[in-house]
Amino acid sequence: MGLIRILPDRVANQIAAGEVVERPASIVKELVENALDAGARRIEIEFRHGGRSFIRVEDNGGGMSQDDALLSLERHATSKIREAGDLDRVVSFGFRGEALPSIASVSRFTMQTRDAASENGTEIVVNGGKVVQVRECGMPVGTRIVVANLFNSVPARRKFLKSDATEAAYVIQHARLYALANPWVSFGLIEDGRRIFQSPVCTTLLERVAEVFGRQLSAGLFPIEAEETGLGLTGLISKPGIARATRHEMVTFVNRRPVDNRTLAYAILESYHTLLPKGRYPVAFLFLELSPAGVDVNVHPAKREVRFRDEVLVRGFTIRTVLGALRAIRDATLPAAPAPASGATAGVPKVTAVSSAPTSAANPAGGRPAAASTPGRRPDVARPSLSGNAGRPTTGAVGARSAEGAEPRPPAVAPASAETSSVRVAQTGWRRIGDFTGGYTAFETSGGLVVLDRVAAAERVWFERFRRQLADGAVESQRLLLPLPLEMDAVGSAALEEGGELLRGCGLAIEPFGRDFFRIEAVPTWLDPADAECFVRDLAGLLVSGRIDRRDSARTREELAKSAASRAAGPAGRVLAPEVLERLVADLLRCENPHSAPNGRPVFIEISAGELSRRFHKLPLPRVVAKD
Repeated sequence: MGLIRILPDRVANQIAAGEVVERPASIVKELVENALDAGARRIEIEFRHGGRSFIRVEDNGGGMSQDDALLSLERHATSKIREAGDLDRVVSFGFRGEALPSIASVSRFTMQTRDAASENGTEIVVNGGKVVQVRECGMPVGTRIVVANLFNSVPARRKFLKSDATEAAYVIQHARLYALANPWVSFGLIEDGRRIFQSPVCTTLLERVAEVFGRQLSAGLFPIEAEETGLGLTGLISKPGIARATRHEMVTFVNRRPVDNRTLAYAILESYHTLLPKGRYPVAFLFLELSPAGVDVNVHPAKREVRFRDEVLVRGFTIRTVLGALRAIRDATLPAAPAPASGATAGVPKVTAVSSAPTSAANPAGGRPAAASTPGRRPDVARPSLSGNAGRPTTGAVGARSAEGAEPRPPAVAPASAETSSVRVAQTGWRRIGDFTGGYTAFETSGGLVVLDRVAAAERVWFERFRRQLADGAVESQRLLLPLPLEMDAVGSAALEEGGELLRGCGLAIEPFGRDFFRIEAVPTWLDPADAECFVRDLAGLLVSGRIDRRDSARTREELAKSAASRAAGPAGRVLAPEVLERLVADLLRCENPHSAPNGRPVFIEISAGELSRRFHKLPLPRVVAKD
């Protein structure tokens, strides 16, 4: 008997399902794409238990006749293309013809459909890839598909699914993306009998974002619009003060298709390069329109990635457009010159013309603007002391902070002066020479010269302190007089709900307050309440990206300590008071690893006296030998 054989259709469909049906959200994606391709103007999605037990997608599109409905369940059956050349002109979402048979092979699949030319609808039931029944049914024009008992024929695949909350979050995220890409279509979403959102037809993209993602997010977005030969870019971007710890809310669309594309992503990040700290990402919903021949949508089995024919052209166009929009935002949000109140203009910046000469930054001054510091941080709030008093509450108007018995602390920021430029750090023998641009301080030591990165030093001190507190479960928190409202997207909400125990271990008290709404009721003592929302969003982003998990592991504590230390260290460029700098250096030299920051950057560099002599071509001093 030969070694090569043809796989049965049922096995081939299940293998194809491994590429198309990654999780319940993949089914929702494929069925919604089919509904949009059918010209639907109303789509309703319902699911239960994260989609593993029940998914229903119903639309009022063109529907199918009985013959077409049966053919749609065959492999490689599609109405979108006829020959290979059509791949260069694909304007529909789906075109491979793999989705329906793949889904039907791993579930109990029921399709009811009717086109305008048929008097009755058609109902087809498939269980595990086998057609159970085909009969007529009554229904309006359109299609209704129900997927139940997902992976009932391949139970091993069910073990790889996440919790119901996580899978539900991905379903909601996919529904929101397609609702965002098609504001002229009415979308409804129901989870476990509860209506998540019902968005009618919207006239603007900003209105749809507010309906689907929440008005708290839409309030900080600005429209962007530009055209060049064969290219168009529209959408919404955030002002530089709004940033996230992950790329979760940096969404790109190509010809209305949600995609992951490195060219677009890096173009956005490069545009914000001087406006956001390293490791922070803007909020953006960008729609790129170009000829179907200029993009290859057939490079990924699930069509999540695309490839451009001219990557350089797309990248340059995107950077120029986003930079132009950021300049418009800057001009609109900068304080106006003294003028009568009636002369003030209030409007939303909109890019309608783009200069052909690309620029490298939106800040003409050349330096890092104030917005590049940690978003949401108030510059007038002194940061906590570095002398080991991290657990002592500080005074403030936002939180309920007890000041009884608290010792007065020196200010964290003080102006430089001639008196403080030559202060000896008592416990180390280092003598401060002066501060330099970029957050560096030079010290003279007995062995030569030391240049210290003050922010990196503070991050190392805070990191080791937080890591010990997390390991000991000794993170102190403070209750807030007025809880802070927080609105998250579906994926972030699921992360917060599942990671509740982990967040409480960090000194946070977050309570649900409705669907995708929370209240921050307590924060760690070192965290300014004004920064609480941004910090919680960062933690949710780390949970979603998988950099930390719900389990109390060493890796999780490491990542949490890094995130907290980065925020507690404060922005670069602060001038520290002499006593604060003294404590910082002393605490740094007591650390387990004082030479590098948590992210691996060096904290200080040493230049020995011999190295200085060599650099200046000076001969070393002669050795004196004592004679008897």
